[in-house]
Amino acid sequence: MAEEKDLAGIQRGHWQDTYTAHPGMYGERPSAPAVHAVGVFRSAGARDVLELGAGHGRDALFFAREGFAVQATDFSSVGLEQLRSAARAWDVEERVACAVHDVREPLPLPDASTDAVFAHMLLCMALSTKQIHALVGEVRRVLRPGGVFVYTVRHTGDAHYGVGTTYGDDIWEHGGFAVHFFPRDLVDDLAVGWSLDEVFAFEEGDLPRRLWRVTQTLPR
Repeated sequence: MAEEKDLAGIQRGHWQDTYTAHPGMYGERPSAPAVHAVGVFRSAGARDVLELGAGHGRDALFFAREGFAVQATDFSSVGLEQLRSAARAWDVEERVACAVHDVREPLPLPDASTDAVFAHMLLCMALSTKQIHALVGEVRRVLRPGGVFVYTVRHTGDAHYGVGTTYGDDIWEHGGFAVHFFPRDLVDDLAVGWSLDEVFAFEEGDLPRRLWRVTQTLPR
């Protein structure tokens, strides 16, 4: 438990420093998974979106520009301040709410209060399998019946799996960033009680990173 807290604190500090040194580090263009998610959310009739691990906000801002009301959370106050500034610049400030939050804690939303949840590479941060299950339980709690959860994770086929410092539980640190690489059975376990609509393999970045984009729907 102490080791998990130490790793979490180290990673939070690393992200704070990274966003400070590299403002808007991922650019203004939305990620490919966010572009895909807009179509999924619209098909489901969603009006509001909770983004977990929003960072400096390229995807949260995209959802807002597409007309969704967005609740953006991240454990980096530096990243979220950059998001707020960008929301003002894009004139979507009224559709974006930000909250500093660590997903190791319960989500700061009431039960059945949002239509859709999006998380790009948040679940594969330095979280234990137990913490990931608890987080998905929280996502289930805050989604309305029929709500949709779209998330992406790096998986055990990634080139960085098994490289660097290991913390056990498929967590490896390389270049200062700790990643929980997902085996396929973890994806299936997280979908128990949901409709698992899609597990889509894709690549991103220069390495490239190898990920799954997962879409699952809460029963009505």
